[in-house]
Parts: sequence; C-alpha cells; structure tokens
Amino acid sequence: MDGNIPRYIQWSAERVDLNDPFQRRWLLRQILMHGRAEDIRKLDMGEVSRELDNLQLPADLYRLWNTFLETRHDRRTP
Repeated sequence: MDGNIPRYIQWSAERVDLNDPFQRRWLLRQILMHGRAEDIRKLDMGEVSRELDNLQLPADLYRLWNTFLETRHDRRTP
C-alpha cells in the first residue's frame, strides 16, 4: 500500500501520510469499502487482519472480511 489514492477511492486528496496511524487506517478502510480488485491485491492481509476491528466498517462488510481472513488463515494453518 502506498500513499497515492485513486480518485474512485477518495476525491478530495491525492496522498495520505502512511506514517500516521489514523491516516493509514483511514486509507485501509477506504480501500476495503471502495477499492477495486487491483487495489485490494496490494494490501498486506496481515495488516488488514490486525486492523479489521479498528476500521469501523459497515457490519456486512466487516463480516465478509472477517470470514475471508478466517478462511485464509485456516487454509494456511497445518
């Protein structure tokens, strides 16, 4: 994830400071809510998993990501 923001995700800013935890979580939330497949592929799923509870996603989107991350984790655990 880099600090450049496509217009379809955020139209009022072109960059965010990824060293600022608030801005980093904000961008992560925006990508999970509005990103395209190519945006989501760039995410660190470990970071998504760690931050998911802090992102204040809509309930249905939270459940979707939580289920995906749990399933992904289960497949990797021997």
